[in-house]
Amino acid sequence: MEHPVVSREDWLTARKAHLEAEKALTRQRDKLLEARRALPWVRVEKDYVFEGPDGPARLAELFAGRSQLFVQHFMLAPGWGEGCTGCSFMADHVDAARQHFEQADLTFVAVSRAPLKEIEAFKRRMGWRFAWVSSFGSDFNHDYRVTFTEEEMASGEALYNYGTAKPPMEELHGCSVFYKDEKGRVFHTYSTYSRGAESLIGAFSFLDLVPQGRNETSVMNWVRHHDRYDDAAPAERHSAAE
Repeated sequence: MEHPVVSREDWLTARKAHLEAEKALTRQRDKLLEARRALPWVRVEKDYVFEGPDGPARLAELFAGRSQLFVQHFMLAPGWGEGCTGCSFMADHVDAARQHFEQADLTFVAVSRAPLKEIEAFKRRMGWRFAWVSSFGSDFNHDYRVTFTEEEMASGEALYNYGTAKPPMEELHGCSVFYKDEKGRVFHTYSTYSRGAESLIGAFSFLDLVPQGRNETSVMNWVRHHDRYDDAAPAERHSAAE
């Protein structure tokens, strides 16, 4: 893209005009967030049980003493060996944010269908500290529309991102939010899929401010597990032989 080079005065005129568009978007976003918080809730009636480092845990126990729970549906199916690159990209941002949002009554947990042993091996490799549990043997992933049966994949009738599609694989990504009231009742308040959680990826927020933007030739084509970038420290590099 060609960029005209102008005087400081002309640049300031263009920047102020763009600022008005930015302010309009901010105001519109505030309205969108207010409407999101006002969405109706669904009480969770099913007794989901997960496997965590301390043994079995029900959904209500994942809140860890807080009233709000954010679940990252992390794409890591049994036998995969490593998690989805895009899910890992998002997860790289969690621990830094978590030390703050936990003070505002929000708990984070990642949930994957892989057995706990496989989850913990990948978690150690990536150096993450957030809670991560296994839904292996549970309907949780399928009920929240991120895992698909062979029949759904073959028929193209799987529900994903509030529409019907033929999923390219058995797992897709998403995020879900839950609330627990003073009586211990759990409610599902929100789920988002596809690009819906993009705002949680801080690296994109930086790149969206610079001339080359996200510098993609296809969506996230340059993104790798953080230990697989060419300039990763030797101790962080992951050998394919491991």
